[in-house]
Amino acid sequence: MSQIMLCSLAGDSNVNVSDTNNNRNNATEEDDIFPIPTIYRCRAPIASLDCMEEFQSTNEQLCMQLQQPCSKEQLLLQNINTPSVTRQSSTVTPGLRYRNIGKSGLRVSNVGLGTWVTFGNNVSEEQAEAVVQAAYESGINVFDLSEAHCGIRAELELGHILQKKGWKRSSYIVTTKIYWNSKSEERGLSRKHIIESVRASLARLQLSYIDVVIVHRADPMCPTEEVVRAMHHVIGQGWVMYWGTAKWTPVEVMEAYTNCRQFNCITPIIEQTEYHMFCREKTELYMPELYNKIGVGLMAWSPLAMGLVSGKIDDGGLPVLSRSSMKVKNKYSSFSHSWTEDETQSTKEERMQPEDNRRQQEKLREVAQVAERLGCSVIQLSIAWCLKNDSVQCLLLGATSVEQLYQAIHSLQMVPKLNTNTMNELERILDNKPSRPPMVSTLALR
Repeated sequence: MSQIMLCSLAGDSNVNVSDTNNNRNNATEEDDIFPIPTIYRCRAPIASLDCMEEFQSTNEQLCMQLQQPCSKEQLLLQNINTPSVTRQSSTVTPGLRYRNIGKSGLRVSNVGLGTWVTFGNNVSEEQAEAVVQAAYESGINVFDLSEAHCGIRAELELGHILQKKGWKRSSYIVTTKIYWNSKSEERGLSRKHIIESVRASLARLQLSYIDVVIVHRADPMCPTEEVVRAMHHVIGQGWVMYWGTAKWTPVEVMEAYTNCRQFNCITPIIEQTEYHMFCREKTELYMPELYNKIGVGLMAWSPLAMGLVSGKIDDGGLPVLSRSSMKVKNKYSSFSHSWTEDETQSTKEERMQPEDNRRQQEKLREVAQVAERLGCSVIQLSIAWCLKNDSVQCLLLGATSVEQLYQAIHSLQMVPKLNTNTMNELERILDNKPSRPPMVSTLALR
């Protein structure tokens, strides 16, 4: 009806302007009652969140460059007038992005703060608080805790910091672990131990809920059905929002997912795995498959190979490597390094042979030459190399001071510099790219 009216108006040249305006007003009233399809309003489809974030950050940077006379003074006034509770924009940290962890709706920053060294014995409470605040103000929203490694102290101190700062609860994500040790009294992953651990963590953190609870190590003596039912229970009570695993083999993760589907329980969303230049098999071969099949995401840790890249040395003057790259006991033993007290104390017999260690040193020297050419440190290159893998949805960084944290965060700017030629050069230096074993036919074995 409206189209016929517009056509008649266009064909009649003697129509008054006032009549045209009246017709437009009537058309507007009709549109409110009978909405015109979206195509007539020229509304573009909504883009993806990642594209919108990148477009927004680019647009803001262009606006800041065009408005140079007011860039310094107005930004200074904005920082002064902005309350301390308000978190800064993600454009403060170039390269920081937010991604969905797994195939869930939980959005996390591509780098998180692993507090296993922040709340260590050699770090004061003031330093730890400064690191947490610097991470939050830089845009990091993931704070990872571990019940195994200074867990009780870490949960107490982080809970105190969060209560003191008064940050909005929806602006940060807390992940903690349910840990069991075969040498302690609290053994296994029984329903009793899981529920007691979650309630104790809530009390120490002084929070109404925990964002993600991670089951640290699988328990071969406890049925998987009991574990998934217990995690479903704590989520149903509102104590936990999501759950995941750490140090689980792909077969164990798949078994947990199968039990969740069978008993109508909530499935895990993440697996925490060690990932660096000398530990690659699980992250690069098996985690993408788990993500595509069952939606389990990847949260990687130890990008510095347990101090290998940072230059920590032993009594012999050679870097100390993680046990995952030192001694291979079975197919999945090289996947991750345990933070448990009974496993971190490696003996000299478990260390690498001198020749193997020298080869490792030669690779690190060549990697250092690449880092020098790119204008960064070996630590920054190692972190950027890990972030270059699209399967890593969140990389946990450790820092004992604000300077170390900023140095690690600066690695985000190095990721675009790792082009195809640079990555191929690093692959040639490392010479350890994992590959799947060839398929063997069962008929050929007969």
